[in-house]
Amino acid sequence: MFGGGGMRPVTALGAAAVSVALVVGSAGPAASAADVDRHAGYYYPEPVTSETYIARAVTLKDAKREVRLGFVTALTEKELARPYPPPYAVFAKGSEAEKMIIVATGDAGFHTLYQARALLAQLTATVRTTRWFREMAVEDLFTFLDLAKLLGFTQVTISDGETFSHQILIR
Repeated sequence: MFGGGGMRPVTALGAAAVSVALVVGSAGPAASAADVDRHAGYYYPEPVTSETYIARAVTLKDAKREVRLGFVTALTEKELARPYPPPYAVFAKGSEAEKMIIVATGDAGFHTLYQARALLAQLTATVRTTRWFREMAVEDLFTFLDLAKLLGFTQVTISDGETFSHQILIR
């Protein structure tokens, strides 16, 4: 379900999530700082900036660890299929793969909050063109972060892999 309306049942959520990626949790109690930054210092530097995104979507009932891992795998395969090296790596961490991490892999990384938000805008534009978003009639409403919420991600961290990290808690 989405705010202000309903959604028709999705029987093959995993396939739909992978489909979205190839074409391109429910809010609980606030996580402690230790939970939020458990991966800081290993996969990315301590976040310089953070925010909370209040999603327009709710986590789909069938959004499980396997779906999130399938989405990240499909997105990675799509990036690796391009004729040039991917500018970033996307992976999921956490016991339920609920934390999406995006780290720049080259010199043209995400050194500022504005560059991190530009990446999210680019990912939003990409997922809005997918058949899945169009069929759900949310292509002009949902963002990449709403898709992350649908799939059960609770956090997205974007980093240049050197000195900058921006962390988004998804509620």
